[in-house]
Amino acid sequence: MLSLLRRIVQEVSFAGDLDEALATIVTRVREAMESDVCSVYLVDPSDGYLVLMATQGLNQDAVKKVRMPPGHGIATLVAERAEPVNLDSAPSHPRFLFFPETSEEPYQSFLGVPILNHRKVVGVLVTQRRQPERCSEDQVAFQVTVAATLGGAISHAEASGGLKPSSQSGNNRRFEGLAAAPGVSIGKALLVTHLVDFDLVPDRHASDPTAEEFAFITAVEVVQANIRELGEELSQALSTEESTLFDAYLLMLSSDSLIGKTIERIKAGNWAPGALRQTVMEHVRVFRAMEDPLLRERATDIIDLGRRILLQLQEKGRRVFRYPKRTILVAEEVSATMIAEAPLSRLVAVVSARGSRYSHAAILARALGLPAVMGLSDLPLGQIDGHEVVVDGYRGHIYLDPSSVVRSEFNRLAREDAKLTADLSEIRDLPAITKDGHRVPLYANTGLVADIDQARNSGAEGIGLYRTEIPFMVRDRFPGEEEQASIFRQVLRAFSPRLVTMRTLDVGGDKSLPYFPIQEANPFLGWRGIRITLDHPEIFHIHLRAMLRASEGLDNLQILFPMVYCMSEVEEALVLLHRARRELVEEGRQIALPKVGVMIEIPAAIYQIGLFSRRVDFLSVGTNDLTQYLLAVDRNNERVAGLYNHLHPAVLRVLVQIAQTARDYRIPVGVCGEMAGDPMLALLLVAMGMDSLSMNSGCLPRVKKTLRHFSLEHAKEILQDVLSFGDCILAQKYLDDVLEREGLANLVRPNSDQKKG
Repeated sequence: MLSLLRRIVQEVSFAGDLDEALATIVTRVREAMESDVCSVYLVDPSDGYLVLMATQGLNQDAVKKVRMPPGHGIATLVAERAEPVNLDSAPSHPRFLFFPETSEEPYQSFLGVPILNHRKVVGVLVTQRRQPERCSEDQVAFQVTVAATLGGAISHAEASGGLKPSSQSGNNRRFEGLAAAPGVSIGKALLVTHLVDFDLVPDRHASDPTAEEFAFITAVEVVQANIRELGEELSQALSTEESTLFDAYLLMLSSDSLIGKTIERIKAGNWAPGALRQTVMEHVRVFRAMEDPLLRERATDIIDLGRRILLQLQEKGRRVFRYPKRTILVAEEVSATMIAEAPLSRLVAVVSARGSRYSHAAILARALGLPAVMGLSDLPLGQIDGHEVVVDGYRGHIYLDPSSVVRSEFNRLAREDAKLTADLSEIRDLPAITKDGHRVPLYANTGLVADIDQARNSGAEGIGLYRTEIPFMVRDRFPGEEEQASIFRQVLRAFSPRLVTMRTLDVGGDKSLPYFPIQEANPFLGWRGIRITLDHPEIFHIHLRAMLRASEGLDNLQILFPMVYCMSEVEEALVLLHRARRELVEEGRQIALPKVGVMIEIPAAIYQIGLFSRRVDFLSVGTNDLTQYLLAVDRNNERVAGLYNHLHPAVLRVLVQIAQTARDYRIPVGVCGEMAGDPMLALLLVAMGMDSLSMNSGCLPRVKKTLRHFSLEHAKEILQDVLSFGDCILAQKYLDDVLEREGLANLVRPNSDQKKG
């Protein structure tokens, strides 16, 4: 059975469209089950009807014409129950619905099993026989296994442009991805494709390694020149700090880990393209295995640079694209250089089938004010070029070939969004203070020097979380003290005298560095955060010295220790910190001892706040990991990511407990996770008693607007109501209703009515 299942899944995966995929399924399952009929019915999401989409054994003329309304037909009973129905005489069943056009009169037995994808019934797989006999347990088990295996494949084929049931076959196809940069835009899609593919580059013996090395170095130099040119072309649209995105590319192009290792492989006998492929894919495997999305997205940059070098080696030069007046840039994986190559006067949005909001492309899109949606895994790339597209950067949706109603609605939203942005800019320099006078400091999260300008322009009162691992990620070795101090100094000086909280190196587990790989069976519970830095005091010591040196004369540094789970870790880290400061003072430097905090992101840390309060100055709650650990949900795993919800009653009650315990021990506590960037969740955090909030700078104006709209007393009433629900969905609906009632719905997402489309 396993070999047959693999064969079916493989054939379906190679199908060109939905029709071909379904035809394969009904043919193979009919053969395997030795049945007279095999049919697939899919749910039409517009009305819930089951539509006959493919069959072997029934009249082919009935395909896409037979539609069963909910509550009528045995197949709909399978869909309702989401469980198999096994009958020896289908015509005698009270739910039997006869369709003359199917010519199914001769068939008696019926076995229907649901086809599910992410808990949702998307269709029903049916087999029928002339003989009035129930299917055996083995037959039922086989058909259930086939349906379970094919649920995702059918949904993918359907989304990838195959023939849809009923109303889904026309315009207005919507695809859901990740919101990477806010805003809405309408334009024509331009698909940017790669002329080179590393998968097709073979290993080949180099007859002249010296010539191969020369060709490779020449190609690298050409790409370096192109990157510098792109950076200069964008310098008018970007700040100096934001332009450092291209410096990161140049840094990679001069690194021993990319260039040096490729040359080593050439000298060992491989030709230049093959050596480059080996090196690039080695880096990609390491980066894609990392947990931290910022680090994981560096795989895109490595591939982009590798392809550009390979393009030069193949002497094909640069491909020229014709950009429409309003270009929606689309690619399988958009890179920062793709955006840079497009004329900014014509570029209105960015869409990527792969990637996340942490990619360089997403960061650049936000810096340029371009709406962006990433991670559209079901996007039909082969059918999108030249088509009209609506990009909703708030929800992470795109609409392909939108109807006039949808187009009109999003044009309205774009006008409202422009007005909202202008209105929010008016409160940039005002404090986040509730109507009854409760003030809440709002800080920005960042990890790139390129984000500093955006953070300052957002009205942030400082940096609540600076991710220090980025300088480690872009190098082929651990950065030295001078290098780290120089980078940290830029950040501290940019915000002086406002506070900058630097989290110490947070790598390890599946967030390993390319030159410091760590393989673990369970990385989320593994060697990471402060555990790895304490195990390597030689690295930690230099790291702490660099931070302290960077703060000299500015005195706006705070240091935050990540992944702390017990008091002894805090004590060890403080010993190293005091030793580093003592050394610097002895060297004649004027270094003030910064305030020190610990992150509350491991459940065990919650019950040690009293102990921590004796030795540290503040607490910072990392709601991303804390939620993940509390709910036992990997938020990066698409199978369970839907269970990851900050409104889970356990998460909310734990946060209330943290805030209350911190008050009891008189230690300040802030939040630096994603929750702080959601306007209504931020309001709940303030009602709990959190002293400060830190978030992505793009979220800050909306959070400030929300906090200034409510009184603290009203916020506490809303919190009590949310806590009373005990259900994520009801809590979210309640918060949406509050926003709508208060006229603030557009702060969270555009007020579009998707049913109109």
